[in-house]
Amino acid sequence: MNKIQDALEQVVVEGLPGIVAEVRDGDRSWFGTAGVADIETGRARTQGEQFSIGSLTKAFTATVAFKLVDEHRLRLDDTVEQWLPGLVQGNGNDGSAITVRHLMQQTSGLVNYAFDDPDMMDRYVTTGYLTHRFDKWTPEQLIQLAMKYPPYFAPGTAFRYSNANYMLLGLIIERASGCNFAEELSRLILHPLGLTGTYLPGTETTISGPHPRLYTKLPAGDPDAKVYDVTEWDPSLGWAAGGLVSTTADLGRFFNALLSGELFSPALQAEMWATVSTEGAGWIPNTRYGMGTFEQTLPNGVTVFGGGGALNGSWTYVMGTRDGKRLVVCNVNGDWVNPIAAFFKVLEAEFPPAETQ
Repeated sequence: MNKIQDALEQVVVEGLPGIVAEVRDGDRSWFGTAGVADIETGRARTQGEQFSIGSLTKAFTATVAFKLVDEHRLRLDDTVEQWLPGLVQGNGNDGSAITVRHLMQQTSGLVNYAFDDPDMMDRYVTTGYLTHRFDKWTPEQLIQLAMKYPPYFAPGTAFRYSNANYMLLGLIIERASGCNFAEELSRLILHPLGLTGTYLPGTETTISGPHPRLYTKLPAGDPDAKVYDVTEWDPSLGWAAGGLVSTTADLGRFFNALLSGELFSPALQAEMWATVSTEGAGWIPNTRYGMGTFEQTLPNGVTVFGGGGALNGSWTYVMGTRDGKRLVVCNVNGDWVNPIAAFFKVLEAEFPPAETQ
């Protein structure tokens, strides 16, 4: 594991505050860390920390939906209009033409309010975030932001990443189950898999257990911007699209189950990992999107499977082999040095090309 530890150290040398990585290989695991959890005190990052996982939440949300399909409470070809009548309409948006499958595969065409609405950009990628991170939102309010704009394309004809898809999916899960999203998440995933460090915050703006401080530069994308501590935030902005808190161990256990086929019937497992092209969508290069998950070809040519998530100050990546036996879980608590490039250093150390293994 020396190569992985060297990669962790290099990430900190390049400027990020701290990084953790957990490697699973069958029944064996290894944990490594570099840098700090707290810039002011110098407290080191440690095993068992909890952190916000951003859009990795989508893999959990898609899994809950699949479990409801297994229970015959939901179908992938159900439309948004069937479950949420009147919510998706106007400006060319049509909930009767968008299916659950479209939502999960990010092929609905719905606009991503998080990045395509100017007001949201002002709130969340400038210094406005320092106050707006405590704004409270309902899923319906966020979906209405997407309804201000015509869709990118007709449903099912292309890929475009949009948080609106998973906000809708969370609401559909609640209608189909008769329970709130957090309850279904616990019933179908967290409790059966023993994920004791993972939870969906309600109105709490702080993480319940030991956690790193989260640091961001604002305005986002300005390398000379000031570093801010943004550890506390209102997770209603994320909810079923990006609100979960977890740990490296829990994420490793979850993605092992997800990749290995432990959670679904073979038919649904095939659906989960039936990917669509992301070419031309301005998304992560060299990826194909599944359902809350993706497959990615690393710079060294090796293809890995998993997911990623980001919010200001916390980026998380989980990638492994297609059978889930080998996995790497990484989290960094800063975002101004390209975190994906940082993760690639760790992943390439664990997943070298076959001829060099």
